[in-house]
Amino acid sequence: MRIVIDAFGGDNAPLCNIKGAADAVKEFGITAVLVGKTDEIKSSAEQNGISLEGIEILDAPDVFSMHSAPTDLIKAGKDSSLAVGMKYAAEGNADAFVSAGSTGAVVVGGTFICKRIKGVKRAALGSIVPTKDGKTFITDIGANAECRPEMLCQFASMAAAYLSKVEGIENPTVGLLNIGTEDTKGGELQIEAYKLLKESGLNFVGNIEGRDVATGAADAVIADGFTGNVALKMYEGVSLTLFKIIKNLFKTNLITLISGALIKPYMGGLKKKFDYAETGGAPLLGVKVPVIKAHGSSDARAIKNAIRQAVRAVENDLVGSISEGLAALKTNETTTD
Repeated sequence: MRIVIDAFGGDNAPLCNIKGAADAVKEFGITAVLVGKTDEIKSSAEQNGISLEGIEILDAPDVFSMHSAPTDLIKAGKDSSLAVGMKYAAEGNADAFVSAGSTGAVVVGGTFICKRIKGVKRAALGSIVPTKDGKTFITDIGANAECRPEMLCQFASMAAAYLSKVEGIENPTVGLLNIGTEDTKGGELQIEAYKLLKESGLNFVGNIEGRDVATGAADAVIADGFTGNVALKMYEGVSLTLFKIIKNLFKTNLITLISGALIKPYMGGLKKKFDYAETGGAPLLGVKVPVIKAHGSSDARAIKNAIRQAVRAVENDLVGSISEGLAALKTNETTTD
């Protein structure tokens, strides 16, 4: 299996990307293809004692700037590691693509370079977040700020396929993020999407409110990209703030310091549960090549785990499963735009 990694995407590139790829080669037995400036990749690996065994290098002279407009990727950024890597995978030279670069550019590249699966109206980004007893998958988280009801229905089908094939959740439940549980709640988008989801044949459990996401009310939480992104960022912000409050609480006095020392081993497991690096990245669902968008500040562990997601997507034919799932939707529309 060959996985392409954008060596120059993200805040910690290229070192962490190279290290993550090298770790993935050892752990998963894949061939990693690092895309970027060849001399810099080799120099960084040599200086940090990283073996390039099992790693190929695909030269790309430019780096796509996080400050550039995402659509610049197609023309002005065509020689960037992001564009060159996606094109390489799209042409069938590799099985999947991983990048910690610009989210918008990854969506644009996935749509116009890798291209959408037949019947997919919009590609969507999803993210795993921890819940009380497990995890849930929120999609879309920002790729599509404005949506139509049938798009949300497709997001739900693609999310169900991802959870089944990559996360191993059989017949995952699907909930629609809304301001109330009644089927009459929300705007026109939510009301019409509810109707489609109810008739879709998916394991739809109805509307769920924002406070119910953390309880694990549904395996997949479906929303338009604007709402989903706000929900995800709020989730992340509350988690980080809560950990800081707890940390400061244990510094209050001698008794709390001792208590903190005693409970620290147990807190480590909780912190790990909320660590994005454990998940790896956000899959871009609906494109013909598995694409994983790693967090911009990914370290080597996060890159390795993003590659793990890509490996699972390939091994379990995520693209084929999404295509089959969309075809089986009882509310399916065959036209695309």
